[in-house]
Amino acid sequence: MKKEKLLWLLLLAFCFPLVVMGIGITDANEIIEKIDHNMSSKNRIFESSMLINGKRSSRTITLKTWSVGYKKSFTEYLSPASEKGTKMLKLESQLWIYSPSTDRTIQISGHMLRQSVMGSDLSYEDMMEDRKLTDLYNARIIAEEKNGDRDTWILELKAKTDNVAYYLRKIWVDKERFVPLKEELFAKSGQILKRTELKDIRKVQGRWFPFSVLYKDMLKEGNGTEFKISDIKFDQDIPDYIFTKAALKK
Repeated sequence: MKKEKLLWLLLLAFCFPLVVMGIGITDANEIIEKIDHNMSSKNRIFESSMLINGKRSSRTITLKTWSVGYKKSFTEYLSPASEKGTKMLKLESQLWIYSPSTDRTIQISGHMLRQSVMGSDLSYEDMMEDRKLTDLYNARIIAEEKNGDRDTWILELKAKTDNVAYYLRKIWVDKERFVPLKEELFAKSGQILKRTELKDIRKVQGRWFPFSVLYKDMLKEGNGTEFKISDIKFDQDIPDYIFTKAALKK
Protein backbone atom coordinates (compact mmCIF):
# COMPACT_ATOMS: atom_id res chain seq x y z
CA MET A 1 0.00 0.00 0.00
CA LYS A 2 2.81 2.37 0.88
CA LYS A 3 4.52 1.58 -2.43
CA GLU A 4 1.29 2.31 -4.35
CA LYS A 5 0.87 5.61 -2.50
CA LEU A 6 4.49 6.55 -3.14
CA LEU A 7 4.10 5.67 -6.82
CA TRP A 8 0.97 7.82 -7.04
CA LEU A 9 2.71 10.78 -5.38
CA LEU A 10 5.67 10.48 -7.75
CA LEU A 11 3.33 10.30 -10.74
CA LEU A 12 1.40 13.35 -9.51
CA ALA A 13 4.62 15.28 -8.89
CA PHE A 14 5.79 14.51 -12.44
CA CYS A 15 2.52 15.18 -14.20
CA PHE A 16 1.32 18.27 -12.31
CA PRO A 17 3.87 20.68 -13.83
CA LEU A 18 3.05 19.38 -17.30
CA VAL A 19 -0.66 19.92 -16.70
CA VAL A 20 -0.06 23.43 -15.40
CA MET A 21 2.29 24.18 -18.29
CA GLY A 22 -0.25 22.90 -20.79
CA ILE A 23 -3.03 25.00 -19.24
CA GLY A 24 -0.76 28.05 -19.20
CA ILE A 25 0.12 27.71 -22.88
CA THR A 26 -3.52 27.14 -23.85
CA ASP A 27 -4.70 30.11 -21.79
CA ALA A 28 -1.97 32.36 -23.17
CA ASN A 29 -2.93 31.60 -26.75
CA GLU A 30 -6.60 32.18 -25.90
CA ILE A 31 -5.63 35.54 -24.39
CA ILE A 32 -3.79 36.74 -27.50
CA GLU A 33 -6.70 35.56 -29.65
CA LYS A 34 -8.94 37.87 -27.61
CA ILE A 35 -6.38 40.68 -27.94
CA ASP A 36 -6.46 40.16 -31.71
CA HIS A 37 -10.26 40.39 -31.63
CA ASN A 38 -10.01 43.81 -29.99
CA MET A 39 -7.01 45.23 -31.81
CA SER A 40 -7.43 43.79 -35.33
CA SER A 41 -10.25 44.40 -37.79
CA LYS A 42 -11.39 43.86 -41.35
CA ASN A 43 -10.62 47.54 -41.96
CA ARG A 44 -10.51 50.86 -40.13
CA ILE A 45 -10.47 54.61 -40.71
CA PHE A 46 -8.99 56.83 -38.03
CA GLU A 47 -7.70 60.31 -37.35
CA SER A 48 -4.78 60.70 -34.98
CA SER A 49 -1.98 62.90 -33.75
CA MET A 50 1.66 62.27 -32.88
CA LEU A 51 3.19 64.43 -30.17
CA ILE A 52 6.93 64.01 -30.67
CA ASN A 53 8.87 64.94 -27.53
CA GLY A 54 12.40 65.54 -28.70
CA LYS A 55 15.50 66.32 -26.68
CA ARG A 56 15.07 70.09 -27.01
CA SER A 57 11.56 70.67 -28.35
CA SER A 58 8.20 69.07 -29.11
CA ARG A 59 5.97 69.11 -32.16
CA THR A 60 2.64 67.60 -33.19
CA ILE A 61 1.70 65.96 -36.48
CA THR A 62 -1.93 65.07 -37.31
CA LEU A 63 -2.85 62.27 -39.70
CA LYS A 64 -5.72 60.37 -41.27
CA THR A 65 -5.33 56.67 -42.06
CA TRP A 66 -7.32 54.11 -44.01
CA SER A 67 -6.33 50.43 -43.61
CA VAL A 68 -7.54 47.01 -44.69
CA GLY A 69 -6.32 44.18 -42.48
CA TYR A 70 -2.53 44.20 -42.31
CA LYS A 71 -1.88 44.24 -46.06
CA LYS A 72 -3.04 47.70 -47.12
CA SER A 73 -2.87 51.14 -45.53
CA PHE A 74 -2.89 54.73 -46.70
CA THR A 75 -1.95 57.69 -44.48
CA GLU A 76 -2.20 61.41 -45.21
CA TYR A 77 -0.53 64.07 -43.06
CA LEU A 78 -2.97 66.90 -42.25
CA SER A 79 -0.71 69.26 -40.27
CA PRO A 80 1.55 71.11 -39.66
CA ALA A 81 1.74 73.08 -42.91
CA SER A 82 5.32 71.91 -43.54
CA GLU A 83 4.16 68.27 -43.60
CA LYS A 84 0.62 68.68 -44.96
CA GLY A 85 -0.03 66.55 -48.03
CA THR A 86 2.69 63.99 -47.29
CA LYS A 87 1.26 60.55 -47.95
CA MET A 88 2.27 56.95 -47.25
CA LEU A 89 1.00 53.85 -49.04
CA LYS A 90 1.59 50.32 -47.79
CA LEU A 91 0.86 47.31 -49.99
CA GLU A 92 1.88 44.00 -48.43
CA SER A 93 5.52 44.57 -47.36
CA GLN A 94 6.15 47.55 -49.65
CA LEU A 95 5.95 51.19 -48.58
CA TRP A 96 5.88 54.37 -50.70
CA ILE A 97 6.05 57.95 -49.46
CA TYR A 98 4.97 60.99 -51.45
CA SER A 99 6.39 64.42 -50.57
CA PRO A 100 4.44 67.44 -51.93
CA SER A 101 7.44 69.74 -51.45
CA THR A 102 9.45 67.79 -54.03
CA ASP A 103 6.49 66.22 -55.88
CA ARG A 104 8.35 62.91 -55.68
CA THR A 105 7.43 59.39 -54.56
CA ILE A 106 10.10 57.21 -52.97
CA GLN A 107 9.99 53.59 -51.88
CA ILE A 108 11.13 52.59 -48.39
CA SER A 109 12.38 49.02 -48.04
CA GLY A 110 14.80 46.74 -46.20
CA HIS A 111 16.74 48.24 -43.30
CA MET A 112 15.30 51.69 -44.10
CA LEU A 113 11.99 50.51 -42.60
CA ARG A 114 13.66 50.71 -39.18
CA GLN A 115 14.24 54.44 -39.54
CA SER A 116 12.29 56.93 -37.46
CA VAL A 117 9.07 58.41 -38.86
CA MET A 118 9.39 62.21 -38.80
CA GLY A 119 11.85 62.05 -35.90
CA SER A 120 9.35 60.19 -33.69
CA ASP A 121 9.90 57.07 -31.57
CA LEU A 122 7.98 55.02 -34.16
CA SER A 123 9.73 53.34 -37.06
CA TYR A 124 8.18 52.67 -40.46
CA GLU A 125 7.98 49.03 -39.35
CA ASP A 126 5.89 50.10 -36.36
CA MET A 127 3.58 52.07 -38.62
CA MET A 128 3.22 49.18 -41.06
CA GLU A 129 2.86 46.26 -38.63
CA ASP A 130 -0.76 45.29 -38.08
CA ARG A 131 -0.61 41.52 -38.28
CA LYS A 132 -2.35 39.38 -35.69
CA LEU A 133 -0.27 38.30 -32.70
CA THR A 134 -1.48 34.72 -33.17
CA ASP A 135 0.12 34.68 -36.64
CA LEU A 136 3.50 35.88 -35.38
CA TYR A 137 4.11 34.65 -31.84
CA ASN A 138 3.89 31.76 -29.41
CA ALA A 139 2.75 32.96 -25.99
CA ARG A 140 3.01 31.92 -22.36
CA ILE A 141 1.87 33.45 -19.09
CA ILE A 142 4.87 34.29 -16.90
CA ALA A 143 3.25 36.25 -14.05
CA GLU A 144 0.25 38.22 -12.79
CA GLU A 145 0.49 41.82 -11.61
CA LYS A 146 -1.45 44.99 -10.85
CA ASN A 147 -1.07 47.76 -13.42
CA GLY A 148 -2.54 50.81 -11.75
CA ASP A 149 -5.99 49.63 -10.66
CA ARG A 150 -6.19 46.88 -13.29
CA ASP A 151 -5.42 43.19 -12.82
CA THR A 152 -3.13 41.92 -15.57
CA TRP A 153 -1.44 38.84 -16.90
CA ILE A 154 2.14 39.28 -18.02
CA LEU A 155 2.66 37.39 -21.27
CA GLU A 156 5.93 36.51 -22.96
CA LEU A 157 5.67 36.26 -26.73
CA LYS A 158 8.39 34.64 -28.84
CA ALA A 159 8.42 35.01 -32.61
CA LYS A 160 7.39 32.08 -34.80
CA THR A 161 9.17 33.65 -37.78
CA ASP A 162 12.16 35.87 -38.52
CA ASN A 163 9.93 38.26 -40.44
CA VAL A 164 9.04 40.39 -37.40
CA ALA A 165 10.32 43.71 -36.05
CA TYR A 166 10.64 42.37 -32.49
CA TYR A 167 11.74 38.84 -31.65
CA LEU A 168 10.47 38.93 -28.05
CA ARG A 169 7.61 40.88 -26.50
CA LYS A 170 6.53 41.18 -22.89
CA ILE A 171 2.92 42.33 -22.56
CA TRP A 172 0.80 43.33 -19.56
CA VAL A 173 -2.78 42.36 -20.53
CA ASP A 174 -5.92 43.65 -18.83
CA LYS A 175 -7.67 40.53 -17.48
CA GLU A 176 -11.14 41.94 -17.95
CA ARG A 177 -10.88 43.80 -21.24
CA PHE A 178 -8.12 41.77 -23.01
CA VAL A 179 -6.18 44.86 -24.08
CA PRO A 180 -2.43 45.41 -23.62
CA LEU A 181 -1.70 48.13 -21.05
CA LYS A 182 2.08 48.04 -21.25
CA GLU A 183 4.64 46.38 -23.47
CA GLU A 184 8.39 45.85 -23.70
CA LEU A 185 9.89 44.98 -27.09
CA PHE A 186 13.20 43.14 -27.47
CA ALA A 187 15.71 42.19 -30.14
CA LYS A 188 16.81 38.57 -30.55
CA SER A 189 19.95 39.43 -28.56
CA GLY A 190 17.79 40.28 -25.56
CA GLN A 191 18.36 44.04 -25.80
CA ILE A 192 15.27 46.08 -25.03
CA LEU A 193 14.36 48.29 -27.99
CA LYS A 194 11.10 49.98 -27.04
CA ARG A 195 8.56 50.42 -24.28
CA THR A 196 4.92 51.35 -24.79
CA GLU A 197 2.10 52.38 -22.47
CA LEU A 198 -1.48 52.06 -23.70
CA LYS A 199 -4.11 54.27 -22.07
CA ASP A 200 -7.57 55.78 -22.49
CA ILE A 201 -9.19 52.40 -23.21
CA ARG A 202 -12.65 52.82 -24.73
CA LYS A 203 -15.30 50.49 -26.09
CA VAL A 204 -15.94 51.08 -29.81
CA GLN A 205 -18.29 48.97 -31.92
CA GLY A 206 -18.16 46.10 -29.41
CA ARG A 207 -14.38 46.06 -28.89
CA TRP A 208 -12.01 47.58 -26.34
CA PHE A 209 -9.38 49.80 -27.92
CA PRO A 210 -6.63 52.14 -26.64
CA PHE A 211 -6.95 55.76 -27.77
CA SER A 212 -3.53 56.79 -26.46
CA VAL A 213 -0.17 55.02 -26.81
CA LEU A 214 3.14 56.35 -25.51
CA TYR A 215 6.10 54.96 -27.45
CA LYS A 216 9.65 55.20 -26.06
CA ASP A 217 12.59 54.19 -28.21
CA MET A 218 15.12 53.00 -25.62
CA LEU A 219 18.03 53.64 -28.01
CA LYS A 220 17.43 57.38 -28.42
CA GLU A 221 17.13 60.43 -26.19
CA GLY A 222 13.88 62.27 -25.59
CA ASN A 223 10.66 61.70 -23.68
CA GLY A 224 8.91 59.50 -26.20
CA THR A 225 6.13 59.96 -28.74
CA GLU A 226 2.47 60.05 -27.73
CA PHE A 227 0.13 58.68 -30.40
CA LYS A 228 -3.49 59.74 -29.82
CA ILE A 229 -6.58 58.71 -31.76
CA SER A 230 -9.28 61.37 -32.02
CA ASP A 231 -11.74 59.31 -34.06
CA ILE A 232 -11.87 55.70 -35.25
CA LYS A 233 -14.38 53.58 -37.18
CA PHE A 234 -14.12 49.86 -37.90
CA ASP A 235 -15.45 47.80 -40.82
CA GLN A 236 -16.22 50.69 -43.17
CA ASP A 237 -16.68 50.89 -46.94
CA ILE A 238 -13.30 52.02 -48.28
CA PRO A 239 -12.91 52.60 -52.05
CA ASP A 240 -10.18 50.47 -53.66
CA TYR A 241 -8.60 53.47 -55.43
CA ILE A 242 -7.27 54.77 -52.10
CA PHE A 243 -4.74 51.93 -52.08
CA THR A 244 -3.07 52.85 -55.36
CA LYS A 245 0.04 54.84 -56.23
CA ALA A 246 -2.16 57.25 -58.18
CA ALA A 247 -3.83 58.26 -54.92
CA LEU A 248 -0.49 59.46 -53.54
CA LYS A 249 -0.41 62.49 -55.86
CA LYS A 250 -4.14 63.19 -55.86
